[in-house]
Amino acid sequence: MHTETPAWPAAVRAFQLQSLHPRTIRGIAQNCLLDDPEVARARLRRQLDYLAVRTFGTREQAEHAAERARRVHARLIGLDTDTGTLFRVNEEENLRWVHCVEVSSHLDVARRSGVRLTAAERDAYVAEQCRSARLVGLGDVPGDTGELEVYLDGMRPYLSATDEARDALRRSLSPQLSLRLAFVEPPLALGSLPAVGALAFATLPAWARQMYGCGGHRAAEYAADLALRGLRTAAMALPERLVAPEIRAARGLMRAVTEVPGADVAA
Repeated sequence: MHTETPAWPAAVRAFQLQSLHPRTIRGIAQNCLLDDPEVARARLRRQLDYLAVRTFGTREQAEHAAERARRVHARLIGLDTDTGTLFRVNEEENLRWVHCVEVSSHLDVARRSGVRLTAAERDAYVAEQCRSARLVGLGDVPGDTGELEVYLDGMRPYLSATDEARDALRRSLSPQLSLRLAFVEPPLALGSLPAVGALAFATLPAWARQMYGCGGHRAAEYAADLALRGLRTAAMALPERLVAPEIRAARGLMRAVTEVPGADVAA
């Protein structure tokens, strides 16, 4: 899945959905200068780098990256402005929500991008991600798509579009670019940022868009599906030399496995 699915839309979708959990977005906003475009962009870049290591790296590399993330999160404290109480950013409820929304977002973007997965393969993906949950200290997470859907539905009463969530959404839809970013980032990457935010928002569940005050429009969803399929087609057509080294290596391993008679490889 991660060799074919565009990572940016899935990561931004996950952030937009995670932001609906009041403690999650307050923990992020109070410990990360989201109003600074360089800081916000660096945070997203770190998330994508961590995903790449967790997906394509060795066990040792994944464990090392997770340990570093755990050390950082262990120091962070947030203030629940509704109750006036302090909370740890790495509390289990928060980590579980972040994990489940990330898994759901990558699955949904993959489906919309045209990655063909059977029900059994989708369940296998969710089960495989339990290993990534254990890396950050979580043991009790959904093990298949049915459990994942039940969890997400059960969380809806605890979600709301707080001021912090709306601000985070606005920044993901119209990011401000600093002068330094304008010189160090490729023009295509800069120009695509607002489009990626809008594309990610169109893939959110209808109930999430309604929480943000936007009704569901089937035309926007259809356009998002076409855009994601186009991105995937373009990515798959890239010359091998332009493909990320870790993805080239993963594709090579998958080809080697599927060339063995009677062997199969999970999506």
